[in-house]
Order: sequence, then structure tokens, then C-alpha cells
Amino acid sequence: MNALTIKDPADLLSFIGHTLGFWPKESLVCITLNENKVGATLRIDLPRQTGHELHYAKTVTSYLASDTNANSIVFALYTSSRPEPGQPKPHAATIAALTGTLAENGITIRDGIFVGEDTYSPYDEEPGQILAFPVSKTQYSQVNAEFIYRGSTIEPTSNIALPPPTHRAEHATAVENYMTTIHADFAHLAVQKAHDLWMSMLDSQDYPTDNDTTALIAYFQFPHIRDQLMADIPGIDEPPHHILFAQTQTPPQWSRIEWAQQLLLHAYTRSSPQHAAPILTTIGYINWWQGRGSKAHQYMQLALDTNPGYRFARLSDQMLGAGIIAGWNSNKDTAYKTHLDMP
Repeated sequence: MNALTIKDPADLLSFIGHTLGFWPKESLVCITLNENKVGATLRIDLPRQTGHELHYAKTVTSYLASDTNANSIVFALYTSSRPEPGQPKPHAATIAALTGTLAENGITIRDGIFVGEDTYSPYDEEPGQILAFPVSKTQYSQVNAEFIYRGSTIEPTSNIALPPPTHRAEHATAVENYMTTIHADFAHLAVQKAHDLWMSMLDSQDYPTDNDTTALIAYFQFPHIRDQLMADIPGIDEPPHHILFAQTQTPPQWSRIEWAQQLLLHAYTRSSPQHAAPILTTIGYINWWQGRGSKAHQYMQLALDTNPGYRFARLSDQMLGAGIIAGWNSNKDTAYKTHLDMP
């Protein structure tokens, strides 16, 4: 396969779109470089809260610096916020902080692109200059043509599509009845039963029976049981709080995590709205582990749509908004191997 040559910003934006598979929204995308060779690609949500610029910059830098061959980066900042005449570009404080933290690691910013809804321009324009080009120009770039020839496409968004739930009344009743049984157990015994059931599912190659699925949904309704079941997913024998925050010495078993997500999606299809939030939040958390921040945020929002008061989803989404990256993704030996998208 012939190597691609990026000659101008339109080529770079096309490369980003095809590499991610979608056109980013409210995102910062960084690409590491070693001389003129492209290294790692990172997409991360722009901070949704002010005051977190330095922490955000440090987490971005920690990932980029894991590419030990990188000596510079280029970035593209995608936002619907419009720059005001005579004012700094949107998110200027974030880029300033990132410039400093990268410099501390011996990495320079070679170039940056500001990408609005309809146009793109150099991030650091000279005073008095307006160099805006239509985003549609990327459709005619040489890199875009080459990717299309290879069969690649760019989706307009990274929006998720959930399988349709059945919403059958008897499913909801069965979950409520099982929750009553769980309440009657001693706490440690309920946790052990849930653990044994979940481990048998994770070790199996088949989807569970309807009765076992009902039990799983019921167990996830209890926060102390839910946390244990989440810690069981990666297949790591370390303290649960280390696992939940992806701060383990042992790398996770990513194929096991992928299977857990499929099992939870299967459970979601049999969940009623009043029971869906814990399942959706856990799937979102798995996406955070995998470095898929935009998808994680969507799952948290879907969970809050079903239960606006579900605190775990709200706290997890606040963590994403602060730009906190799962620890596994700061190490190329533990990171999800196909990830290109981070919180």
C-alpha cells in the first residue's frame, strides 16, 4: 500500500476524518510527528468546564508523550464556537496550557487548525489576516480521494445506535421480584451470588438465559453490587478501586471487556426504562476505559434520559467533562489497541 503524503490542511483534515471514521465535534485532535512521519492520533473532547485547562493539558500531554518517538505535534480544534474579531480564538487558554506542558516534555506544536462548522483556518493567524477556507474543500483533497479509493468513508458523527429494547411489562415485574429476593439476602451473600453469576457469563461464549439476564439486571440496580460487577469485567486481580479507575499494574483483558459490553447490550434490550440507567452507565464506563470519550458521554446522557437522578451517570459524565483519561490509555502496553478517541 502506498504511503500517504499530507501536503496541506485539507489533506490533514481528511486524514483525521478517515482515521477516526467520523467528523469530530467539539474536539481536539492531536497527531504526533517524528520529523515528517505520522505517529499516534488522539481525539479528545474539548473541556466543557472552565478552570480545568491545565489538568486537561497535562492529561493530553501524558498520552502524547507515551509516543517516545514524538518530537512535535499538529492539532485541529473542532468547535461550533465562533471567534470574535480582535479576540483570542475559542479555547485559547487550553491551547496555551497544552503548549507549555508539551514543551516540558520536549514536544513542540508545529501547526494548528481551527475548524468551525463551515470553514477552517490557521489557529494562529497573523493580526489582520483572515484565511478561512470552506470545509467542503476537504472533499477534493488528494488524501480524501486516496482513502475513498481504499474503501474508507467518514461518518457525519460518532453517534451510537442502541438495539431496540422490548419494554415488556413482565420483564420489569421479573426484575422487581428478583430485587426483592436480593434485599432479603445478607449484603455479602448477595455480592457473592452476583459475582458468581457474572463470572459464569463472562467465561461463557453464549448469551445467558432470560432468567439469568433478569437476575443480572436486578443486581446492577444495587450500587455496591454494581461496583463489584464492574471490577470483575477486566479480569484483573487487583483492588477494585484501582480497576474502576484503570490504574492497575496488570493490563486488562480487552476481549473480555468487549464481551462484557455485548452482554450488557443484550441485557439492555430486556430492560425497562426504570432499570436501564445502571446498564447504560456501565457500558459508557467501558467506553471510557477503551478511550472512546464521545461514546462514553453519549451513554451517560442516555442513562440520564432514562433516570435524570442517577448519580453514578452524572458523576461519571462530570469526570469526562473534566478531561480525565482512563489510566490504561496513558500506556501503549495497556491501552485499547484500536482506540483513536478519548474522553
